[in-house]
Amino acid sequence: MAQFTEEDLRGAVSGYEASKNAALMRRDAQLREFHARGWRPVDLQRVTGYSRETIRQALHPEVRRATNTGRRKIAVKPSRPAQGHTGDGHTGDGYASYGARKPCVVADRLDELRGPTQGTVTLPSHLDWSGNAGYDLDKPARLASMYRTVLNEAGSTDDLRAWLDGQMLLQLWPTLWLPPQVRRLWETRFPELATVRTEAA
Repeated sequence: MAQFTEEDLRGAVSGYEASKNAALMRRDAQLREFHARGWRPVDLQRVTGYSRETIRQALHPEVRRATNTGRRKIAVKPSRPAQGHTGDGHTGDGYASYGARKPCVVADRLDELRGPTQGTVTLPSHLDWSGNAGYDLDKPARLASMYRTVLNEAGSTDDLRAWLDGQMLLQLWPTLWLPPQVRRLWETRFPELATVRTEAA
């Protein structure tokens, strides 16, 4: 009986990973072709059953690359974990929620954020494909909604610089509803955000 070596095992895993990645690339290319022919991301999601994030990564390879490399992620240790949870979206059994696994992009400096603060803007589809991607920034509710969307969905610091303004972010921060992971990462990088939130409480 032939002996199964470590090299055999590595070869089996390597072959599987190569075929899986090739299949993934073919699938993503087909999804992009459907999208180019007029299929909306929400329709691709509905028909395929894939999550919003899966469709987003398929249509925007740069987002997948950022996700795979974990770019701009910051490890933060929670101070008071809730019972049964670690406080960062992980439960005691090792399960990590989608919010905890999704990479969060954080700016290097607030003063480099000089995006629009008034008028009407339309976010690109990789940030908002809700069908309501137009935002009247002169309306406080829509302004806050756009900032929340960009903070949650940005795939690069270029997205942040294009659509956020540092001073406006400071003003809006106490009122923005954000996932705990996103809020924690930004406040760790910029303590002044935590300060304005505390002062507004």
